[in-house]
Amino acid sequence: MSLNRREERPDDFEERRKHLADLSDEELKARFWELVGEVVDPIIELARTSTTPSIERSVLLRMGFSSIETQALVDGALDRGLLPHGVGHVVYRMAKDNGLELREAGQKMIDGELWDQAVEVFKEAK
Repeated sequence: MSLNRREERPDDFEERRKHLADLSDEELKARFWELVGEVVDPIIELARTSTTPSIERSVLLRMGFSSIETQALVDGALDRGLLPHGVGHVVYRMAKDNGLELREAGQKMIDGELWDQAVEVFKEAK
């Protein structure tokens, strides 16, 4: 079998388009976007409901924490089942609820403080 040889595909375009033939341009556009939604919606839902330690470290880095600090915070969240809530969100809530700056709240968490409060706050959020 030669690599350059192509198999002929049967021309069945007319047969495959029958269910679309009577649709107007607007109806075709609406059908297109409906199908796009069917493909994209599960991806969006997965992104909305799922995270990883790597993503959470990246968020914390952008919040001003060092890579060593981000690792400690992510490990703390993992140990307590808080990763699905977003570690940046957990730090933010602890800062807000305790009248602290973000870095101050994060440092307290690295030092072992505020975790019990975080578990209580996010347990109620489920």
